[in-house]
Amino acid sequence: MATVLKQCKIIIWDECTMAHKHSLEALDRTLKDIKNNDKLFGGTLLLLSGDFRQTLPVIPRSTYADEINACLKSSRLWRNVEKVQLTVNMRVQMLQDPSAETFSKQLLDIGDGKVAVHENTGCITVSRIYICIFIATSDS
Repeated sequence: MATVLKQCKIIIWDECTMAHKHSLEALDRTLKDIKNNDKLFGGTLLLLSGDFRQTLPVIPRSTYADEINACLKSSRLWRNVEKVQLTVNMRVQMLQDPSAETFSKQLLDIGDGKVAVHENTGCITVSRIYICIFIATSDS
């Protein structure tokens, strides 16, 4: 594995937002060591892909603060990350389906905290056109 990593010019890490910051820091130390190079990640380009509106690192019996502290954004390495954002949902654009576009926008609004949360329940209201009820029977 070290031989493969030594030859790598780029590492693509998908769904990185679910990883603990110690994983990123361990990769940095490992690449520096096996490449004998003190540059960040031993000079290897690291492409991180993920959405921080989705699942953060899961830490059993932890508090919300523990999860935030374990997040990649809490790593000392995060200041070196150049952030870029994808702005066009290509899947929705290719479908050319207005309801898919509306649904995609609603998901983004939920993730961005733009949808009102009910005081008493902590729930949100989702448009009825997106609700599909599946009733399991012994035949299904």
